[in-house]
Amino acid sequence: MIAVMLMSVALIAGLCVLAYMLGVYALPFMLGVEAARFAYGTGSGLIGAGLVGLVAGAAAYGLLVFVFASLRSPIPRLIVALVFAAPATIAGYALVHGVTREAVPSEVWRQIFCIIGGGFVGVSALMRLAAPMPQQT
Repeated sequence: MIAVMLMSVALIAGLCVLAYMLGVYALPFMLGVEAARFAYGTGSGLIGAGLVGLVAGAAAYGLLVFVFASLRSPIPRLIVALVFAAPATIAGYALVHGVTREAVPSEVWRQIFCIIGGGFVGVSALMRLAAPMPQQT
């Protein structure tokens, strides 16, 4: 039982690191998936839905890059970073919940782990997004 709990903690830590690395792309990915689902539901087929999702995800990421490049003030950049970090927080919570479903028998402790994991992923994605831009010479 102890070995399973230790493996669960190690797996959670590894998945949180993965979620941290992919935290910037959570909102574009979610928008791409939802656009693909909508396109498929309206009869576009698999290839058309995939193309619509890919274009929507790329457009959302392009919008993030454009907004971050054009904003110089830290407050609007922080607001945009919060908008993009919120899906990363939700993804981190869901990630920890999926991993701990069988390993943690107590619902209370599972929720505590999920909230902590989601918080770490969200804060790390926010810090990664809201970091000041390097000065270009």
